[in-house]
Amino acid sequence: MNIGVIGAGTMGAGIAQVAATFGHQTVLFDAFPEAIEKAKKTHEKIFNRLVEKGKYSEEQKAEIIGRITYSNQLEDCKNCDLVIEAVIEKLDLKKKIFSDLEALVKPETILATNTSSLSVASIAAACKNSERVLGIHFFNPAPLMPLVEIVPAIQTSKEVLQKAKAVIDSWKKVTVITKDTPGFIVNRVARPFYGEALRIYEEGFADFATIDWAMKELGGFKMGPFELMDFIGNDVNYAVTESVFAAFYYDQRYKPSFTQKRHSEAGWLGRKSGRGYYNYAEGVEMPQPNKDEKLGNDILWRIQVMLINEAADALYLNIATKEDIDLAMTKGVNYPKGLLQWADEKGIQHCVDTLDRLHNEYLEDRYRCSPLLRKMAKENTKFFG
Repeated sequence: MNIGVIGAGTMGAGIAQVAATFGHQTVLFDAFPEAIEKAKKTHEKIFNRLVEKGKYSEEQKAEIIGRITYSNQLEDCKNCDLVIEAVIEKLDLKKKIFSDLEALVKPETILATNTSSLSVASIAAACKNSERVLGIHFFNPAPLMPLVEIVPAIQTSKEVLQKAKAVIDSWKKVTVITKDTPGFIVNRVARPFYGEALRIYEEGFADFATIDWAMKELGGFKMGPFELMDFIGNDVNYAVTESVFAAFYYDQRYKPSFTQKRHSEAGWLGRKSGRGYYNYAEGVEMPQPNKDEKLGNDILWRIQVMLINEAADALYLNIATKEDIDLAMTKGVNYPKGLLQWADEKGIQHCVDTLDRLHNEYLEDRYRCSPLLRKMAKENTKFFG
């Protein structure tokens, strides 16, 4: 298959690299010549490093890069069998691209969007033949992150879904199928990792360093929530939170935090600006956590149970299968365990009791227990086994 990638930013360049590595003739298109030049240099740099490490020979590097056509002409995508759009998250722009593409490509060409937050159905509606459109959501950096969320819109045909999944599977990616709802699996289920951590801080239970310590040292997470938000960028993470909150008709479970809003407004965006929840200036010492294990375990369980509740609700609402939900969280955001597996280990009744205690304490819809957890507790069943 010939592959087209629209948008030569970090994500688009990464997807093109994967496609070319797996033997596809690939067109990488961007309307801005400087973006194309940057992608060329990035590919050259990445493959030089891979040659140095002995992963590829000079000949293999030349073959892979030789399979990529860098273009400023959308028309160069006309012979592609699968085109993946990876431009900025603006619905009008994406719809125009899909409309323009449909006029160019073959009738059987599959058109995919890499959107992480927009409705795939809305994007598909820009095409006369919307059955050929679906979401193929990679995670950054695309060559390294194993997970890809495959998102059929309500218009997507079963044949297109199967074909697209087969292609991404052949790239040795871990694919999960998810319903076209805000945040899909990962960005929906992961919201409490940030949201509840911010809430714990705002209530004065613990500082950033202590919350991060609890999640890493006691929970086994690779990064703490504040470390991770500083890594992602507070502007980016806050924008996603706002978008998910609005998309879910202002459900209180996804409510943004003023702490994150103020950090974003102050320009304290994290590592990229030198200051976020932590100060990354040279010579500045990182704050030390309070290593009280009882406090740490309370923090860990409160965030954990909110994540479990979100995962259970995603299953209850048929967003994805239980296997795909757990796979998405372990492969997409490197969680130490699948959340539904964790629920089984902790005890479904324990999850329900904790959520009910929080709900009774705060009287906020944020802490409502998933009907699925409540039903399972009554029936004394587990997610697995």
